[in-house]
Amino acid sequence: MCRRNAPWAGGSGAWAIGANSGAVDDSETHAALHAATESCLTFFDTADFCGTGGGDIGGAESGAGPSKKVHILVKPTRPDLVTNLVINTDRRTYFLELRSTEKTYMASVSWQYPEDQLIALRQQNQTAEAAAPIATGIDLAAINFRYAIQGDTPAWRPLRAFDDGQKVYIEFPSGIRQGEMPPLFVIGRSGGSELVNYRVNRNYYIVDRLFAAAELRLGDKDSERRVRIVRTDGRPRS
Repeated sequence: MCRRNAPWAGGSGAWAIGANSGAVDDSETHAALHAATESCLTFFDTADFCGTGGGDIGGAESGAGPSKKVHILVKPTRPDLVTNLVINTDRRTYFLELRSTEKTYMASVSWQYPEDQLIALRQQNQTAEAAAPIATGIDLAAINFRYAIQGDTPAWRPLRAFDDGQKVYIEFPSGIRQGEMPPLFVIGRSGGSELVNYRVNRNYYIVDRLFAAAELRLGDKDSERRVRIVRTDGRPRS
């Protein structure tokens, strides 16, 4: 339970901390505060709170998971007090000057950092993208892993290829989009090659047709690397 005392101007709340309602003994408050400052709590979503350099302070949590926050509670015992509070985290150090008054107080103080919010938003988008399927409407019973990867071993060499009876999906290493991606050529019946249209979804090429053999090529005539994708059960009917 918490009991309100004379509040701090510029503080983040004004409460005495104890297990019972009504008057709270200072020894009980100090024991609760000591446990809070020793427990290394998450502070404002972005850092670990590992203690303070202030006087009578305590911590309380709200939320859970990504929305979890820790609130620093300040306990002034009378008005016209002046002190400082230093809050150390693994990300930042906060220096606060606290003044208690008889009637005026600041109920709460919080900090927001646009760069941290942007990073969190990017991580959220990346997680959602990674969880999204490469394609929809695929009949899992029709999936065929019938392609061999042959030739050179560049960093962009595909991991595997498969088809669903209509399209061919070529999976590359996850970092493929950070560099230059090789064009895909389909090898015809006579051995000639032609550039084929395909779509890129994350680290996949999606080819809207079947083929018996195709080749990925990247580089000039002196440094060209070639990787061939060959169907192992004969030529497709279409």
